[in-house]
Amino acid sequence: MPSKLRLQRINDRIRQELSEMIVKQEIHDPRLAGISITEVSVDRELAYAEIYISAVEGSARSKEVLAGMESASGFIRRMLAERVDLRSFPRLRFHWDPTPERAERIEQLLYSLRQEKPAAEPESSETDEEQ
Repeated sequence: MPSKLRLQRINDRIRQELSEMIVKQEIHDPRLAGISITEVSVDRELAYAEIYISAVEGSARSKEVLAGMESASGFIRRMLAERVDLRSFPRLRFHWDPTPERAERIEQLLYSLRQEKPAAEPESSETDEEQ
């Protein structure tokens, strides 16, 4: 079994190579336009690689993108096996990553709270002056 450091290097390398394949449009599938690989996690036995994906448009395209990745998984695995030196290359499993959408929602909430707070502050400063 590889060490944690080696696993992290494998994860990073697979993520880098797969992202490069997508950017260079080596995978000829229009469903995969505008996607990004957010995380790769290979198990300790190197049997499976969990690949997390997001798209600019958000989860509205999740089924379409995952279907595109599944249909190209054999090709992707073969191309990655040529680029990443492993004795046997892990099977690929694709998952939708909602993290970017959640982060955007949190940013919106924080922004709205910041907009409400300045309106509330002058009232508290006026009461301080009266005392």
